[in-house]
Amino acid sequence: MNIKREQGKRQEMIGTAAGVVSFVVFCLIILSGCQDDQGAAPQPESSSSSIKKQRFERWRKAAERGDADAQYSIGVMYADGVGVEQDDKQAAKWYRKAAEQGDADAQFQLGARYYNGLGVKQDHTQAAKWYRKAAEQGIADAQYSLGVMYHSGRGVKQDYKQAVEWYRKAAEQGNSDAQFQLGAMFYHGLGIKQDHRQAVEWYRKAAGQGIADAPFLIGVMYYNGEGVKRDPKQAVEWYRIAAEQGDAAAQHHLGLMYCNGEGVKQDPEQAVEWIRKAAEQGNARAQNDLGEKYSYGLGVKQDHKQAVEWFRKAAEQGDAKAQRNLGVRYYTGEGVKQDPKQVLEWIRKAAEQGDVVSQISLGNMYTEGEGVKQDQIQAVKWYRKAAEQGDAKAQLLLGIRYYKGEGVKQDYEQAVAWYRKASEQGYPEAQHNLGFMYYQGMGVKQDQEQGIELLLKAARQGFDRAKRTLRDLRALPKSNVPKQAK
Repeated sequence: MNIKREQGKRQEMIGTAAGVVSFVVFCLIILSGCQDDQGAAPQPESSSSSIKKQRFERWRKAAERGDADAQYSIGVMYADGVGVEQDDKQAAKWYRKAAEQGDADAQFQLGARYYNGLGVKQDHTQAAKWYRKAAEQGIADAQYSLGVMYHSGRGVKQDYKQAVEWYRKAAEQGNSDAQFQLGAMFYHGLGIKQDHRQAVEWYRKAAGQGIADAPFLIGVMYYNGEGVKRDPKQAVEWYRIAAEQGDAAAQHHLGLMYCNGEGVKQDPEQAVEWIRKAAEQGNARAQNDLGEKYSYGLGVKQDHKQAVEWFRKAAEQGDAKAQRNLGVRYYTGEGVKQDPKQVLEWIRKAAEQGDVVSQISLGNMYTEGEGVKQDQIQAVKWYRKAAEQGDAKAQLLLGIRYYKGEGVKQDYEQAVAWYRKASEQGYPEAQHNLGFMYYQGMGVKQDQEQGIELLLKAARQGFDRAKRTLRDLRALPKSNVPKQAK
């Protein structure tokens, strides 16, 4: 199983925090009047509520006199429902008053309100405007949030360079989300020259602050040798850190490492344990792999019904391999009653997602009329899809269709072209067919030496038909060589 993972699915933006509260100002709110309360006995709940309301009134009066700190604090209290009934519209109103006076925290909070549509109509352009004002005053969360907007193109024209600039400013102030995103930009080369070493560095910083995705990605980079020397043992350690934090992808990958014995002693039971954890969290690839473990009894007692159950969970999430596996089980009747209609349905779903094996299988079904009305044109269609993805068997099958004129107009030149593609991948039957066409000069300029060479290549791989063809060619006069390419 290939565990190289495509990082695109893991680099999604984390989103923008909407509830960050200025610690200093909040402390001032809570500690207001603390001189009077020192040494006092704990207050009953009703008394505590009364004190909060009194504090709210004191701040409200200061806010109405135009005090920006008080306006911001009143916004916080309305947002959190402290000393007053929670009210997003009132929170936005008071944040705006403070923001218009240049209060950076209020500017950030107002931007977050516009971004999420809390207390105001959602407006990403306004969100970007207020985030920028706060970011320019050095608020790290605002810098990160503005980077997110440039990254996604929400509220501003998409600009990866600007995203990198703002992520970097926030990252250098220690914002963990920004550190993670900056690592992602370096990894993919978005808005900056690709640099896997820098990606690892920033992922490490984010991991050190508890960003769950970061350890997993560091593990991937150690496994692939990207930005660091390839080290499966280090990959296992980073996968384990993320897996123990509940990261499903890391749990799946750690299971695969135990399965393959890479960076850790091979242990089929441990493999199943970690793959199961990921599968139970809904990871489709893990669900398919768990189905395969049950199907073949690897690290777990063989159970075809359990296999089908897990294949179905993954298939219903759109996992192409699981769809193919489920289709095969409906064909063989392992763990489920045989059902030709279900075979066709699931194999087609996988084929439509580009699964090469399923495309060839669907082509074969149309060729033979198995579970579907025989249709050579449809067969050619599906063989071509697989052939264009570089599958040698499909290239051979498509070449045969052109040679015979089945489902497509007979065309020896096209037959030669597809045989050649498969032959170059070492497929012996294609070497045989191409060699014969060279020998006969069918669809290609006659070259008997080239033909014999190709036939010998196929024969050396143990392809018996090539051996028979060579015997026939040597026994008969050249003008009487039988015209067969299969």
